[in-house]
Amino acid sequence: MKPTASAAPEPRNFFQDVHEVVRLIPAGRVSTYGTIAHYLGARHGARTVGYAMMAAHADASIPAHRVVNRLGHLTGRMHFATPTAMQEALEAEGVRVDTDRVLDFDKLFWDPAVELG
Repeated sequence: MKPTASAAPEPRNFFQDVHEVVRLIPAGRVSTYGTIAHYLGARHGARTVGYAMMAAHADASIPAHRVVNRLGHLTGRMHFATPTAMQEALEAEGVRVDTDRVLDFDKLFWDPAVELG
């Protein structure tokens, strides 16, 4: 018997998986491109996670502002509506930022492998 189209699972792509993980980052916390890539099984996929974040800015349900580089720098800030929008969104959640870097980065860091198990 041939399976029907409705029985087949919807294909997923890496960007969708990244967006799903980013939606889980709690307000007031941050994660990194590399950490998300590693969690999704793409050990060297940090740059691709960055591309997924660039594609996410049109979707308000994806908190792209919570994804920073491995040192806590707001490297994605130029992809927001204004140069300060990423910092403003983080500060609205209580995250302190100075010179485009998250203060207390180690304390605020969210690792999906630890938090989600």
